Amino acid sequence: MASQATQSVMISAQPAEILGVIGDFAAYPVWVEALTSCSVLTHHPDGSADQVRFVVETGIVQDDYVLAYTWPANRLGVSWTLVSSQIMSAQNGSYALAPKGRDTEVTYALSVELSIPMMAMFQRQAEKMIMDVALRSLKSRVEGGT
Repeated sequence: MASQATQSVMISAQPAEILGVIGDFAAYPVWVEALTSCSVLTHHPDGSADQVRFVVETGIVQDDYVLAYTWPANRLGVSWTLVSSQIMSAQNGSYALAPKGRDTEVTYALSVELSIPMMAMFQRQAEKMIMDVALRSLKSRVEGGT
């Protein structure tokens, strides 16, 4: 059964700048922990990433997976679904961006179903860690340029 989680953070930037960082997949290995490579496989007609391949190594967890991205016309977020993976049978996620004056509230939603058995408690802890790291890293990258 897929587990679902949502978490938010305020980032001192406008949505376009945040989406620019989210959409710069080639730079992900620089600022995303455990990601060893990331490459865009296909593009939408407007040039935005369609399918993206990720290779992750975190000691005990290793995966090579592909996500398909959807970029809404209002450019206030992005969503994705799993195309293929070695350890996941499903993944659905999104970043929703809500401008708040000079800042933007970024809400990360993630639903993952593993193809390997894992106790629900450990899976929830892993998801929380993934979301904490993803939002903290995104905020740091956007605000500090690192």
